Parts: sequence; C-alpha cells; structure tokens
Amino acid sequence: MKCGIVDVGSNTIRLSLYQWEGRTFKLLMNKKEMAGLAGYIKNGVLSDSGILVACRVLAGFKELLHNFDIADLYVFGTASLRNIVNTEEALETIQAVTGIKVEVLSGADEAAFSFLGATVGGGAPGTGLLADVGGGAPGTGLLADVGGGSTELVAYQNGAITSGCSLPMGSLSLFTKYVSGLFPTREERKAIRAEVSTELEKARNAGLQCDHLTGVGGTFRAAAKLCNDLSGADPDNKVIPAEEIRSLYKGLKKGDQDTLKQILRSVPDRVHTILPGLAILKSILDAYQVSTVTVSTCGVREGYLLHRVMGVTSHDA
Repeated sequence: MKCGIVDVGSNTIRLSLYQWEGRTFKLLMNKKEMAGLAGYIKNGVLSDSGILVACRVLAGFKELLHNFDIADLYVFGTASLRNIVNTEEALETIQAVTGIKVEVLSGADEAAFSFLGATVGGGAPGTGLLADVGGGAPGTGLLADVGGGSTELVAYQNGAITSGCSLPMGSLSLFTKYVSGLFPTREERKAIRAEVSTELEKARNAGLQCDHLTGVGGTFRAAAKLCNDLSGADPDNKVIPAEEIRSLYKGLKKGDQDTLKQILRSVPDRVHTILPGLAILKSILDAYQVSTVTVSTCGVREGYLLHRVMGVTSHDA
C-alpha cells in the first residue's frame, strides 16, 4: 500500500510518499516547500496570508498524490499550528479551501513519534539508530528533534522512553523573534542563548548527563552536512563529534562573507536559520555533556506513519 504523510512545520511543509506492508515501509519520494509559517505569526496569531500559504502548498501536494493515483493522504501540524491562538480558525480554513483535515500533534505526541521513527529507522523493527548507540547500555541515551518552532527532548533507557518534553523554541522562531538582519549580532546571539538556556532548564530531563545524542530534524541534518563538508568526511557520514558542532557554531557566528559562502554552498535553504539552530544544538550538547551525535534520517513523519497508519508502537519496535 502507498500513502502520503505531510508535516506542516514552522519552517517547512514536507511531503513524504511511502510504500508499506505489514510492519515495514520504504520511502519513495520526499518533497518540501520552505513555507516559513513562523514568519506569519504575530502576537500568537497566524495571519490570513500564512494560512493561505499552507493551503496553497497542501493543495499542490494533494494534486501530486492524485496524479500518482494515491488516495491516502495524512496531514499533521506541529508547533506552527499548535502554538498559535487561532488554531481552530486555521484548521477550518485549510479544510474548507483544500478539503484536507489536519491533525495537530501535541508536544508529547511529536516527541514520541520522533522517537519511534528513529527507533525503527528504515522500516524494519530493531534496525533503528537507537538499537546500537547510547550513553551506556544499548538503546540508552537522549534524542533531540530541533524544528523550526519547537524542540523535543526524549530520554530513553533500554529502548523505552523515560522522560520527554516539547520546548517552544526552534530555529525559525528564534530567528523571527531576535534577528534583525541575515545573521544574529553579538547581542542577538546573547538573547537567543539566554532563552535557550531558560527553556532547557524547564525540560523534564534537565540535569541528565548523556554521552550520546540522537539528532532528528533539519537543523541536525544541516549541521552534519556543514561539518562533513568542512572536515572532508563522507557526505553520508551521520556520526558527528560534538566538538565539531561546537567549532562550527564558533566559526559561523562571525557572520562574514566567508561564512555566507560556506552556508550557501552547503545548506542554502538554511542561510537565515542555521545559526539560531546551532545555538540550540550547542546548548543541548553542553547541558547534557554530549560527546557524539548520530543524525537520524528518520523522525516524526516515519513515527506518524508507523503509529497512526501502520499501528506499530515503540514496544513493537
């Protein structure tokens, strides 16, 4: 069977097309639009323009699946629709314009789905990243999903979640709130770090020490690509020493022409959000005393597919 899963995020709206059978799945296609919905939020309200951007993208995705003769489309929203005051109005407008019903995930569900997606990995139970890495026993460690509008943190032991939380900060929301130009100034970086530190202190797993971190989301993927490009490592390398990410942030925060050229070469679609995103990453690495990071290619969309569509749970995985 085939289906489409759409993640309406604060920075991007992503469509993933999967073929699945039983308890295994295969990714057939990925497509994303840099919608930047967080930039349309003012005083907690997603503007009509922002809602119409979401409608346009979703209608396009729906038409694409129709052309492939695929009827099953599942759409969920995260912080972009969860952390606004006009959620119901936005959902009603999207459904009226596109005919698509959007499920808004709670922070707890988003964290759990990110964990499940990384656990199962490419679709075969027991083959995900968390089965082989950890800060102690196999399947023990910390998972972080840094998105455009929120950050999910999940501590796990022996392959099971022990604590998890969703924090209202992301690469795009921090950029929108604090940055006046393309790159944050010294004072803007200071303000970003202060908010990130405050939010991390609220985390239910604050104080945990973990040698290994599993990273989910576009910010982690972009950081890995930059680190691999700068070090000359295999572009597909997914295991990054935490010190490389710290050095990356230190080097990029200069915000000069060389910085701009490096970002445009490696991750052009992240040119404005990479530094706020790296500020979150660095703070997480420091707070939890992380030594190595493994970047997962699977995350919340795969977790949603597994649980909502295929009926798989983390226990099954």
